[in-house]
Amino acid sequence: MAVDLSFYKSPIFEEARDEGRAQGQAQGRAQGRAEDILFILERRGIDVPDEARARITACDDLDILRHWLDRALTALSADEIFADE
Repeated sequence: MAVDLSFYKSPIFEEARDEGRAQGQAQGRAQGRAEDILFILERRGIDVPDEARARITACDDLDILRHWLDRALTALSADEIFADE
């Protein structure tokens, strides 16, 4: 008995696959940026409280994460990266 696989070649499937792939890539970039922020803070000897760590790792907005990454380079505490929010 042959199985109909035509759905997997349909535009609907391809659109859903591409959307899922793009979403996964964005999540991966956000996770990587959050890890970079934590790495910078830790390498600079700055204590990262659990609350700050959770806030950083839960964020999926690449613009906010980039802003925090920039601040992590000069902040004197983990809380300083959230200063104007």
